[in-house]
Amino acid sequence: MASVFVPAIIVAYFIGALPFGPIIARLHGKDLRTIGSGNTGATNLARACGRKWGYICFGLDVLKGALPVAVTRLVAARVLETQSTTPSPAFLALWLAVGIAAILGHVFPIYLKFKGGKGVSTSFGVGLGLYPYFTLGALVALASWVTLVLIWRYVSLASIGASITFPVTLLVAMALRSDWELANLWPLLIAAIAIPVLVIVLHRSNIQRLRAGTENKIRSKKNASPAQ
Repeated sequence: MASVFVPAIIVAYFIGALPFGPIIARLHGKDLRTIGSGNTGATNLARACGRKWGYICFGLDVLKGALPVAVTRLVAARVLETQSTTPSPAFLALWLAVGIAAILGHVFPIYLKFKGGKGVSTSFGVGLGLYPYFTLGALVALASWVTLVLIWRYVSLASIGASITFPVTLLVAMALRSDWELANLWPLLIAAIAIPVLVIVLHRSNIQRLRAGTENKIRSKKNASPAQ
């Protein structure tokens, strides 16, 4: 398995590290790291260059997470000649490592001196790519994000809240599906808990601003933007 997953982990990091936000901003003659929050994600790009470009960046950041894990699964199935509907914990752990590498690439990109975004959109992409185990949780998280933004209009709060729904959804799915046993899927549960922890840690400055009442809100349709 190492012959498949070790190269995939390395490639996933460099794909995840692609700084689409700063690239798009640079094409508009702007340095994204000196604008607004200084974050390199889609939310700050939307503030700097407009909502359309924020959504484009969001989509690209999602693909950075989804493509490496989805392609790795296809390659592994062919090379290792395994079509098992319930992969081993070792297989799942290595598959997860590919997704985590993509997320870490986004958060700590080598191209930007390891100062990147907050990983929400790329984590969403990883969830979509880890089919079927994380896909439902990712979609529930997205629905939660949209709902929380519409209610409170804080992107950061919505991102934190949506990430928390992720492990809850996986636990419910494992309880309802008899073929999803904890003995086999425990690496997935650990990762599902670790992802929201990472999101919360990376949003600690936003949490401070929320407590102080100084966090920026989405005030109009014009300023609405996807997650960072």
